[in-house]
Amino acid sequence: MSQIQTETEFPAPRVANYALLLLLLAYILSFIDRNVMAVLIGPIRSDFEISDFQYSLLHGFAFSMFYIVMGLPIARFADRHSRKWIVTVGLVAWSTMTCLCGAARSFSMLFLARIGVGVGEATLSPAAFSMLSDLFPKEKLARALSIYSLGITLGGGLAYVVGGTVYDWFANAEQLVLPFFGEVRPWQMTFIAVGAPGFILAIFLGFLSEPKRRSGVAVDGGAEAHHALPEIVAHLRAHFRAYVAPIGSVAVLGILGYGTMAWYPEFLIRTFDMPRAEAGSHFGLMFLVAGSLGTLVGGWSVEPLMRRGYQDAPLRIIVAVAALWMLPAALGPLSGSPTLALWMAAPIVFFLNAHYGVGVAAVQFITPNRMRAQVSALMLFVTNLFGLAFGPTAVAMLTDFVFGDDLALRYSLALLPLIVCPLAIFLVVQGMRGYRQAADLE
Repeated sequence: MSQIQTETEFPAPRVANYALLLLLLAYILSFIDRNVMAVLIGPIRSDFEISDFQYSLLHGFAFSMFYIVMGLPIARFADRHSRKWIVTVGLVAWSTMTCLCGAARSFSMLFLARIGVGVGEATLSPAAFSMLSDLFPKEKLARALSIYSLGITLGGGLAYVVGGTVYDWFANAEQLVLPFFGEVRPWQMTFIAVGAPGFILAIFLGFLSEPKRRSGVAVDGGAEAHHALPEIVAHLRAHFRAYVAPIGSVAVLGILGYGTMAWYPEFLIRTFDMPRAEAGSHFGLMFLVAGSLGTLVGGWSVEPLMRRGYQDAPLRIIVAVAALWMLPAALGPLSGSPTLALWMAAPIVFFLNAHYGVGVAAVQFITPNRMRAQVSALMLFVTNLFGLAFGPTAVAMLTDFVFGDDLALRYSLALLPLIVCPLAIFLVVQGMRGYRQAADLE
């Protein structure tokens, strides 16, 4: 028999904050493992003799194809079963597959390993969003989600810093031979080094307490959970424009965001002959500082607007971010010196990270508790389909097929925001009225 949890009390702050910390660490590791390839473009292209477009398939498409597809069934599973164990098993899986990227001897082997990383990481955010919604009250949820979203900036930044530094260290070492792996290249050893810490974190996650579900949600399955999908479809159809505003805008902004994350360090290397470790470290530190500030400022800016009665506060923030992001994103890649290019990266990564947690919170605010994990997975499906799958590839296609020159990477990066940002603003504006109406019902 299914047991229904109806408790409205939230866990003690120390319990909620500890769970948030572990989920944040898992999110950090997930972004390190998925983004470390951005500082390994040159050696991977050289060893496998592939183009920018082929590399972009490894970076984005291979990872995202199952990351996207698996998100929805995993979220449905998370709405009925232990979210803690879903996250723990997923962490072990993607850490294993990241290490196996270091065993790849061909393009196809690396492609398959990247698929495995995506499958493992698909478990994290749908379950984490649902857990956080049961750990923090509504007025604190946007801040908690923004702190969780710091994993994007911390993990993304550390991927560049750690990846570039570790690669440089192994590149200067003598012949690298590992048990079971045999002789490995420096870029392969980098994958193994960044994948290993996930096994340690998995132990701590295994001892985490599963938070109680609220709003009469079935914990172990049952009729209410099994009939959730038709109810979700009806809810989304009734509030279609309200959901298009945050999900659509975050999706198209994700094209710019993931494209920038994948290619900006390589732009520094190609355009200014910057050493790989230096490009990774400088851009990574900029990403850590400015990106983290963007995440926090974006999330915290919602609260004062909501206290003033603006129920569409998250959408207002997304519009502001898209408008302010466009100019530095277009001008930064056209910089005439490496110093200016790095300083221009500060506002780029600030705005790159300011919108995501806000968009997630916007969806949570208008979604009933019993369907949040599955709606969150739908958001991840759409945003990753556009951002993660198409972002790196959009830049590579412009470089290979429009400009036809590796050194034209800077022009590909400069053109993308002029297309993406106005489209994001349009998607938000068309749905603001519907969003306010949906928010009134929650």
